[in-house]
Amino acid sequence: MVDFKSIETFLWVVTLGSFRGAGQRLNTTQPAISQRIAQLEREMGVKLLNRDHRVVSPTASGRQLMVYAEKLIGLRAEMMAEVGDRSAMRGALRLGVAETIVHTWLPRLVKSVNTDYPNLSLEIEVDITPNLSARLFAQEIELAFVLGPLSGPSVRNRVLCDYPVSFVTSPSLGLGKGPFTLKELAKFPIITFARKTQPYETVRSLFNRPDLPPIRLHASASLATVIHMAIEGLGIAVIPAAIVENELADGKLSELKTSFQIKPLTFCAAWLTSPEETAVERVVDLAAKIAQGNSATVGLPIIDAPRRARH
Repeated sequence: MVDFKSIETFLWVVTLGSFRGAGQRLNTTQPAISQRIAQLEREMGVKLLNRDHRVVSPTASGRQLMVYAEKLIGLRAEMMAEVGDRSAMRGALRLGVAETIVHTWLPRLVKSVNTDYPNLSLEIEVDITPNLSARLFAQEIELAFVLGPLSGPSVRNRVLCDYPVSFVTSPSLGLGKGPFTLKELAKFPIITFARKTQPYETVRSLFNRPDLPPIRLHASASLATVIHMAIEGLGIAVIPAAIVENELADGKLSELKTSFQIKPLTFCAAWLTSPEETAVERVVDLAAKIAQGNSATVGLPIIDAPRRARH
């Protein structure tokens, strides 16, 4: 009789493309994975996997089985989430987070996860979007809150929030409130996100004009460093005002008015489709509610990138 363990093993082998990867994901040995697949093939009476290449792929019968297997595992996960005790959702979820989220609503998300899913722990990594994207596709993290949406095989996205970008500086520079032109701002050092990030490239392109003098553009992967440099009057920071609300309220920083606008930063939750994505989707639901409350962004449909073709 075919059991869920064999079906789940088959799904992970196909999803990860190897017996070894499935063994690591299911916390068992590669021989154990091979035995489960062999047993499943005996019970089904057909060959399900091609083992001729480095990457394992499903046969024609295997592709047929995938359709039903995904439905079965998905229904089981849905049943457990809707009917079962929330405390039954356990384990560790590896979460990658852009630092803007750390400075805004991440603590509230962690608190909500602790309350709603007491046996689910979060392993949080903070990095820039390009690095987190690479880690997600390498399956080193299960969920990423990043500038998005991301595109790639089997990736899913959900918009979480938009943050307008502002020019903020220390009152010690004596700039007043403006509005300021690009030419006026270009006289001062500009401080912003790390190189290779979307905000950095936006700022660099904004000031890269023949009618403007070369700017001194300081970049940092640490927003805490960017904020500290701005408070010390070392330049004008180009960051979301949402992450310096306290500093603006205390008068340590002032928001400058400009004669132009920068496109807001859109943050998304991104994850890969897998046999066990219920925990991920539940955390994404919490994140969306916390990030936007009752605004129009919450409840936006999940965006699926084209799924990897099953050969």
